[in-house]
Amino acid sequence: MGQTEVRSGAHLAVRSTYKGMLRRMSRVRAFDWLRGLAVLIMIQTHALALLEPRLRQGSFYTPLQWVDGLVAPSFILAAGFALALVLARSAAQPGGRAKRLRRTLRRLGEVLAVGTLVNWMWFPIFREPRWIFRVDILQCIGLSLLIALPALALLAPRPRVLRWVALALAALVFGLAPFGEQVRGPLAALANGKTNSVFPLLPWAGYVYLGAALGASFAVGGVREIAIWLAGLALLGIGLWIATPRLAAAYPPHEFWVTNPANAARRWTQVCLIALLLLAAEQRWQGAWRTSAPVRFVEVFGTSSLAAYFFHEMLLFFRIFGLSFDRFFRDRCSWPQYWALLLLLVAMTYWLTLLADAIYQRVDRAIRVPAVSAT
Repeated sequence: MGQTEVRSGAHLAVRSTYKGMLRRMSRVRAFDWLRGLAVLIMIQTHALALLEPRLRQGSFYTPLQWVDGLVAPSFILAAGFALALVLARSAAQPGGRAKRLRRTLRRLGEVLAVGTLVNWMWFPIFREPRWIFRVDILQCIGLSLLIALPALALLAPRPRVLRWVALALAALVFGLAPFGEQVRGPLAALANGKTNSVFPLLPWAGYVYLGAALGASFAVGGVREIAIWLAGLALLGIGLWIATPRLAAAYPPHEFWVTNPANAARRWTQVCLIALLLLAAEQRWQGAWRTSAPVRFVEVFGTSSLAAYFFHEMLLFFRIFGLSFDRFFRDRCSWPQYWALLLLLVAMTYWLTLLADAIYQRVDRAIRVPAVSAT
């Protein structure tokens, strides 16, 4: 065998190994678990509408609300993490950044389209177009990432810089959030919740950018680097949490539990610690549990969170032929009835999510094959 053939064979082996590494690195399962758990608890949160009103208080309901308060930050942070990571990875491949950018724009379009569809399910957006501009969690994620996308795409080849830029954006959003309550006019829906927006960009976009900083950190140094950043953000959050009285007094009158940076710090501290525990579980604990049915169950919601979000909302609140959980059970359930209906709702959401994911994968392959052939 000649020297050229040896080099060629070695080159092919390296390329094969590199592709295999990329496949193994394609997902960070800890963040899939984080998002999957967030979706499951989100379903539980929204299903509380089925409980009798007298049961929405007391010693059990209060800690349940504390857990529910971590759902949105976890869900939003995981979205920012995923985008920054895939952009940074694609930038290392020839032509990869442009392809990834096109797919990202399509994906963000899907997120905003589903968010608008959910608004239509809840409100008469054609009779009252103002409801189209209501910012719920999907609009918050889509718009936040669209706003940051130019900077994320430009800095993707330099993830060390990207993470600091993303962190600065998060600090800016959290720092300005209390002032956003004073915004009026066309931008009010983006800046505060006084116009029926549930997740205005101030302060919720801050969690997107924190996630982007973490995604870029993983691209820089893998597990060790992101563990350091998760711990660092948790320590920073604890410091701001301790400084709550000073931060509360530093702003004009505002809703502390909505917009104050100390409140955001409390939330991101807990989310970062949970993510750190999940990351430790992924890296250190080997065994059959990693491919067990419960883990695969959570991962379905983590990897297909958009579909899971849509279907549980539809089953709960949108009347299909006059039927929905809300139609028959709102304000009527005892705790045992609530848990039984919740299990049914989760199971139905799971199977609809699997079906939608299978269809989406086929459509996605059909779209991508002609594009590959053209190149």
